Amino acid sequence: MKTRKLLSGAVRLAALPLAMAGAFNVAMAQQAAPEMTAEEKATAKKIYFERCAGCHGVLRKGATGKNLEPHWSKKLPDGTTQEGGTLKLGQNRLEKIIAYGTEGGMVNFDDILTKEEISLMAKYLQNTPDVPPEFSMQDMLATWKVIVPVEQRPKKQMNKFNLKNMFSVTLRDTGEVALIDGDTKEIRSIVKTGYAVHISRLSASGRYVYVISRDGRLSLIDLWMEKPAVVAEVKVGYDARSVDTSKFKGFEDKYAVAGSYWPPQYVIMEGDTLKPLKIVGTRGMTVDGEYHPEPRVASIVSSQIKPEWVINIKETGQIKLVDYSDIKNLKETTIESAKFLHDGGWDASKRYFLVAANASNKIAVVDTKEGKLAALVDTKKIPHPGRGANFKHPQFGPVWATGHLGADVITLIGTAPNDAKYKSNAWKVVQEIKHIGSGNLFVKTHPKSKHLWADAPQNPERSIAESVAVWDMADLSKPKKVLNVAKDSGLPETKAIRRAVHPEYSADGSEVWVSLWGGKTDQSAIVVYDDKTLTVKKVITDPKMITPTGKFNVFNTQHDIY
Repeated sequence: MKTRKLLSGAVRLAALPLAMAGAFNVAMAQQAAPEMTAEEKATAKKIYFERCAGCHGVLRKGATGKNLEPHWSKKLPDGTTQEGGTLKLGQNRLEKIIAYGTEGGMVNFDDILTKEEISLMAKYLQNTPDVPPEFSMQDMLATWKVIVPVEQRPKKQMNKFNLKNMFSVTLRDTGEVALIDGDTKEIRSIVKTGYAVHISRLSASGRYVYVISRDGRLSLIDLWMEKPAVVAEVKVGYDARSVDTSKFKGFEDKYAVAGSYWPPQYVIMEGDTLKPLKIVGTRGMTVDGEYHPEPRVASIVSSQIKPEWVINIKETGQIKLVDYSDIKNLKETTIESAKFLHDGGWDASKRYFLVAANASNKIAVVDTKEGKLAALVDTKKIPHPGRGANFKHPQFGPVWATGHLGADVITLIGTAPNDAKYKSNAWKVVQEIKHIGSGNLFVKTHPKSKHLWADAPQNPERSIAESVAVWDMADLSKPKKVLNVAKDSGLPETKAIRRAVHPEYSADGSEVWVSLWGGKTDQSAIVVYDDKTLTVKKVITDPKMITPTGKFNVFNTQHDIY
C-alpha cells in the first residue's frame, strides 16, 4: 500500500510579503510565463474552477488555501527560485505540490488528475488569472425558471415517504442530488442540479429543499410531489456555496438568500419561486484595512430568534447580520472578526453563532441577540467545523466542537456564558481531543447519541482518509473505535483513495451515514452504521450514485441539529 509523502515546509506555498508585492509584481510581470494554447488554457480553467477555486479564489488571492498568483510561482530569469528570502516555486515544484499535496490540508491530486493535467495546471498557475465578468440582476433574471408554478403544486404531501428521515445526498461529479429514504435506504429520486452541490438547506416548513451548486445554480426541490423534483431554479453567479431561508415566525418560506463566490455578492429571492428581488455586493475593506476585490460569501445561517441572516464574508473577516423584515430598506450590522471566514454553526441555545476564521486559526463567536462579537477564540491550525457539534461535556458542561484541516485534534469550546456552573468555561478551549490525523472536514453528534464522530478525508494517508473516528462522549481520552469505512463497504480496493466524508445522523439519532467518495469511475457508496453498536447496518450502492459527498437529513437540517 502506497504511503503519501508530504512536502517539507521549505516548499510549501507561501504568499509574497505585502511590503515587497508592488515592486516584485512589476518585475515578475516582465518575465514570460509558460506558453499555453487556447485549448490548454480552457482545460486548465475548467480544472481550476472544479478543483481549486473554492480554497484559493477565482483571482487566486488565497483564503483557506494559499495565494496562487503567478508572482511567486515563476522562476527568476536565471533559473533560481529565491529572491529576497521569498521562495519561488517553478514548474517542477508546482507539479510536486499538486501531485502530493501539503501538510496544510491540500489533498494529493496524483490519483485525481493525470500527469499531463498536473503539468498543465503548473503552467496555468504561472500565468495571470483571468477576471471573470460580473453577474447583474438582468443576467440573473435571464436564468430564472419556474418549472412548476406555485398554484400547480400539491396542496398536501402526495407521496407516502417519511420526509423527516429523507436524506438529500450530493452526487458531486454528475451534478445531481439523490433523495434517499432513511427508513428503507431506497433512492426515491435523482434530481438534476448544478455541478458539485455544496449544501442542501430546508425551508422552515420542511417542504422545500434548496440546493446550491458550485457553478452558481440554485435549485428548489418540492418534497410534497409524488416524485420529488425541481420546481424552480436560478443561477446566482458563476461560483457559489451558500443558501438559507427565512425562518423567523411570520416569515416562514417567504425568502431565500444565496451567496456567491463570484461575483462577490448575495441575492435575496422569493422563497417559493426563487425570483431574484435584491442583490447586495460584498466588495470592500478587510478587518486589516486593505481593499479586497473578491470578498466571497462563505456561509449563511438563518436566525430563529430574529428576522435575520448571519452572512459570513470570507476575505474581509466581516460578519453581516442582515435584517430581512424590510428588504426595500435593508439593514446590515457589520461585525469585525478575523480572516478568512468559512463554515460554522449554532450553539445548542441557537443564540450564539460560531464560525471558523481558518486562516487566522480562530473561532469567532457572535451573540445574535445582542448583535455583537462575543469572543475570538484561538485554536490549532485551520479550524474547519462544517456546522460543528454540540453536546454536554461530563466536566466542562455545554461545548461546541470543531475539527481542523491542519492539526490532528478536535477542539472543544465552552458555550454556556449564562450558566453559573459553567460560565467560567465560556468561549474558551476547554479540551483538545487527539484525532487520528489532520485533514478533518466534519464533526457530528446528535442529542440522542452518546457518540462524537469525526472524519479526516483531506489526510494524504490512505488508511486515515478512508476512516472515521468515534468517541464515547463520557470518556474522550481516546477514540472508542476507528472505523475503516472503505473496508466496511465491501467494495474492491481501488487505486484512488476513497475518502470517508461527512458523518450524518438519521432523524432519530440511531444511525450515522458516511459517504465513501471515490474516483469518478469507481463505485462509490454510503455506509450506514448503527450508532449504538458501531456496526454496519447497510451499504447503499447504485450505479447511478456517483461520488456521493454531503448528506443532509431533512429533519436535522430543518431544525439545526448537530
